[in-house]
Amino acid sequence: MGRALTRHLSLLSSSSNNSFTLTGKFLQAGPSTTYCILRSMSSSFLINDPKYAFLKDLKLEEMNHGAYDGQWFGSDKVVTSVCPANNQPIAQVKTGSVQDFERCVKSAEEAWQKWADLTAPARGEIVRQIGDALREKIVPLGKLISMEMGKIVPEGVGEVQEFVDICDYACGLSRMIPVYGWNNAIALIAGDTVIWKGAPSTPLTSVATIKIVTEVLEKNGIPGAVCALCQGDADVGQKMAEDKRIKLVSFTGSTEVGRKVAVTVQQRFGKHLLELGGNNALIVDKDANIDMVITSATFACVGTAGQRCTTLRRLIVHEDVYDEVVRRLTKAYETVIKRIGDPLEDGTLYGPLHSKNGIEAYKKTIQDAVAAGGKIEFGGKVIEDRPGNYVEPTIITGLAHDSPVVMRETFAPIVHILKTKSLDEAIQWNNEVEQGLSSSLFTSDIGKLFRWIGPKGSDCGIVNVNIPTSGAEIGGAFGGEKATGGGTASCSRNQIRINYWYCSMVNAFLDS
Repeated sequence: MGRALTRHLSLLSSSSNNSFTLTGKFLQAGPSTTYCILRSMSSSFLINDPKYAFLKDLKLEEMNHGAYDGQWFGSDKVVTSVCPANNQPIAQVKTGSVQDFERCVKSAEEAWQKWADLTAPARGEIVRQIGDALREKIVPLGKLISMEMGKIVPEGVGEVQEFVDICDYACGLSRMIPVYGWNNAIALIAGDTVIWKGAPSTPLTSVATIKIVTEVLEKNGIPGAVCALCQGDADVGQKMAEDKRIKLVSFTGSTEVGRKVAVTVQQRFGKHLLELGGNNALIVDKDANIDMVITSATFACVGTAGQRCTTLRRLIVHEDVYDEVVRRLTKAYETVIKRIGDPLEDGTLYGPLHSKNGIEAYKKTIQDAVAAGGKIEFGGKVIEDRPGNYVEPTIITGLAHDSPVVMRETFAPIVHILKTKSLDEAIQWNNEVEQGLSSSLFTSDIGKLFRWIGPKGSDCGIVNVNIPTSGAEIGGAFGGEKATGGGTASCSRNQIRINYWYCSMVNAFLDS
């Protein structure tokens, strides 16, 4: 009963005697039953389980506010964050409305007056302190990411470590770098203020991160609204894209939504950074080191259960080594599937999909592939003998390179292995999809390497040689081409200036 009630918590309304009345499909409760209902709901949240004490170390509560402008508030609906490993509710967030967003913008504008007066080195020192604060919380914050998103703990901790590394990179040079995802606090070093709207399905990560960042700001006498938060629905995101006061919009998400963001921002001549999808390919030439190929392909295919923007979706293999690659990759998957489990548990290599929608997309792609004549070499099934959103990592062969199911990105652990006759053909296939995020060529021929990275090579924003499609290096230009969006993050001083600083021609004459 408690779990069913949790799903309808947004229907709670305050009555005149300060008790609550729950009206919904299952039950109508009056004042006499209120206490036992709320107690049942309270006990069902994982945040109250001593096993997850790290959540309260992050200053999270059973009910959290999702908007911050120097104070925590929120006037829109309540959302429940659910753990994808067991589909149990973690905690709840009272989200922000469009009106709350307006309040955040006004507070950020006021905070900017003080923040922009600081010198770049002074801002850099505060960003350094933010990095140190994140280091102190790297394990609990990494575990929260694992618990809320589904990444295994090393990956969750790695997300926080990336934030820390970018803080170090930026403050050491007293410059800012373009940002993506939840690295937004680094915009602070340019003298900008930031308003963050995190993913709606991982609100606790947004809240916990902002708590860490703003505590550092306030200790330095800086208004917390320099880094504001408005966790809300699509209407808040739409308002962000439309608002002329927001000079740059950085969006990470689907190509479909990214198109809408780009058009809206461009209509007001604003700037945008878009990090969207990627139907990423890895090419295996006939002279490639197959040991390296199998290790790299396995990592790129099943890391984060296939839910990275840089996940390997298409493995394009020369016909001379095709059979060996299929056989050895299948064997590698047999090892991975033995270590599927709760992402918070030691030894787990492969966790759940983030949501039920992900399972449906996975099932549809498998069905479409089989209907088109594809062969399931490994996996292809939803794992139903355990709670949570688990699916088998899947290898599909036998489809044409331009099959509709191959040409579309599925955000799940599915890789299509394609047989090619030449490097030129493989490059053509790499470039024929809509997106252009990450790509890789495995070869021992230096001439082919330069062919790959040259003007007739990969058309992707990230071009790798003998390494996986996934992963990035701090300081490198991270971003894609075509329908992956545009703009690069973590890049050069010149790109930083273009993205975040106003550039004007100044003509001056001083009469001495």
